[in-house]
Amino acid sequence: MVTKKTQTRTVKNTRTRVTHEFPALFDANSEVLLLGSIPSPKSREQGFYYGHPQNRFWKVLANVLDEPLPATIDEKKAMLLKHHIALWDVLDSCTIIGASDTSIEDVVPNDIATLLAKTKIRRIFCTGATAHKLYEKYCEKSTGIKAIKLPSTSPANCAVKMERLAEEYKVILSI
Repeated sequence: MVTKKTQTRTVKNTRTRVTHEFPALFDANSEVLLLGSIPSPKSREQGFYYGHPQNRFWKVLANVLDEPLPATIDEKKAMLLKHHIALWDVLDSCTIIGASDTSIEDVVPNDIATLLAKTKIRRIFCTGATAHKLYEKYCEKSTGIKAIKLPSTSPANCAVKMERLAEEYKVILSI
């Protein structure tokens, strides 16, 4: 007899082809680009970046930018654009198990160089080791910009405390 728990585990461990379903957030005045790897299931469900309620991305950025914590997607967009920050992911598509970046395979990178041509972006930061590794492998040559690796704000990276995340992310403010 199969229990519900076993069935759930089986579904979660299924490799799925994921395609990025929402556009990059940027405007012509964007100067900084923050890159994740690929949207998580919760983010895809919400239709915007860092949608998991336990992900600390929005708390960290609100702290670093000295802004109130944005509650809606529109507020999140407005906060980033006000500070000339663009947001996207390294990958357009891949196969992945759940939200596990370590399971990413069969990647198709986003065309980051084309995004850069439409903006003033000269600094790129990756929000985690996997995004950084993927950027270096698939995008750095075409952009000509070395990315800086920031710690992941994912709930899976709970060993890194909120204060340290905010300290590390302050580098996005430097010129």
